[in-house]
Amino acid sequence: ILMVDEKGKNMKCLTFFLMLPETVKNRSKKSSKKGNSSSSSNSKLPPVCYEIITLKTKKKKKMAADIFPRKKPASTNTTAVQQYHQQNLNNNNTIPAPNWQGLYPTIRERNAVMFNNDLMADVHFVVGPPGGTQRLPGHKYVLAVGSSVFHAMFYGELAEDKDEIRIPDVEPAAFLAMLKYIYCDEIDLAADTVLATLYAAKKYIVPHLARACVNFLETSLSAKNACVLLSQSCLFEEPDLTQRCWEVIDAQAELALKSEGFCDIDFQTLESILRRETLNAKEIVVFEAALSWADVECQRQELTATIENKRKVLGKALYLIRIPTMALDDFANGAAQSGILTLNETNDIFLWYTAAKKPELQFVSKPRKGLVPQRCHRFQSCAYRSNQWRYRGRCDSIQFAVDKRVFIAGFGLYGSSCGSAEYSAKIELKRQGVILGQNLSKYFSDGSSNTFPVWFEYPVQIEPDTFYTASVILDGNELSYFGQEGMTEVQCGKVTVQFQCSSDSTNGTGVQGGQIPELIFYA
Repeated sequence: ILMVDEKGKNMKCLTFFLMLPETVKNRSKKSSKKGNSSSSSNSKLPPVCYEIITLKTKKKKKMAADIFPRKKPASTNTTAVQQYHQQNLNNNNTIPAPNWQGLYPTIRERNAVMFNNDLMADVHFVVGPPGGTQRLPGHKYVLAVGSSVFHAMFYGELAEDKDEIRIPDVEPAAFLAMLKYIYCDEIDLAADTVLATLYAAKKYIVPHLARACVNFLETSLSAKNACVLLSQSCLFEEPDLTQRCWEVIDAQAELALKSEGFCDIDFQTLESILRRETLNAKEIVVFEAALSWADVECQRQELTATIENKRKVLGKALYLIRIPTMALDDFANGAAQSGILTLNETNDIFLWYTAAKKPELQFVSKPRKGLVPQRCHRFQSCAYRSNQWRYRGRCDSIQFAVDKRVFIAGFGLYGSSCGSAEYSAKIELKRQGVILGQNLSKYFSDGSSNTFPVWFEYPVQIEPDTFYTASVILDGNELSYFGQEGMTEVQCGKVTVQFQCSSDSTNGTGVQGGQIPELIFYA
């Protein structure tokens, strides 16, 4: 019986051993046959069977972490703990100090000590391709608890009793990241190993780690890596990540096609991109990207990058490029002189541009639909006065945030209130003072109160729940229309946009009134 006071102190333990009567009787009969010599030893024999009576209390059981809350250990213990953690980073290190278990109050922390540690290891993994292997220790029980694949490997019907297991298809850093999650319940991902870690998590069926890898990839997704991640997401069968990749590729198509990662995709992914109806790019950019991919693919196949070999590796994907939809100048100065087209193909496409009776072409001749930009208008009305709105090189600025990822393509601006006029506009988009996009262009105002679009060179990716600063410096007719009755929150389709004043605004623009009446974006 465990006797504990209300504060958990002064614990006493009383144990009652209940001898079963039938057992005592049987033992006494057996012992009597052995004579008087055994009678003296009977009293010393322990009972064969007994029961421990436990009195349950109404109080909730406490875990080790509750009984022993984390405190800052003494300097000597701190040094020891740091030393053990450092040993975990290196391979084949055992813990020499006695009673190391006393340094860690919870099972999670004690279990983490075993990560990448030879102490009590009953299996070893040789991870990595030949020439780049690393030998890592493991503990079958811990691994089997963390992965159904490891459970089948060590305790299943077809379990093999091997002391060393070779894993050539997983990178050592990725395997270590997976082991760290299994042993320590910690997720440690890096941009250069997250794909390999996702592969390991998928292979060994560690779903929570795989989900964390996908989330990491989604948050780090950009035009530079979207094509590569699209290829990998299809391989790993991650439809949500695939959809996110397509959103980026569609909106920032020209940046994605010009990225180095585009040349690293497989042929199937290349075909899917070239077929894409909503690709928001000029066709000459698509054509040049395909040629760049073909050049790198020739190197991968150890072929000389000749015109013939480029056509060979492109195969039927060449005809997915919508060459007849190019601007005539782009075709004449680009595709027609690239050498990738045959003479007959070049002549037929020229006839397609000029002749009334157009020849049949193998190339797709229908233009891509691209994306339709959405406009978020933040004013309920506009006006003009004889002394407003003046510019003189001052900055009009506003801050905004969205609840979903969007791509800002440009701003809608007011024009002259005194008849038609031309404006020079320097537009800028910043996040925490860092310039994400800017452009200097001109637009013509017809004297109406309409807004006039001014575009960035490439759409700028905007992440949700973060405020960005939109700015413009106008030069032209000083008197223009301006917005009034501004709204702090605007619902535009499925996107909610919030506005607040910006300290960069030196010309009077704010939430209630001023310039930059519209955000033009893709979603």
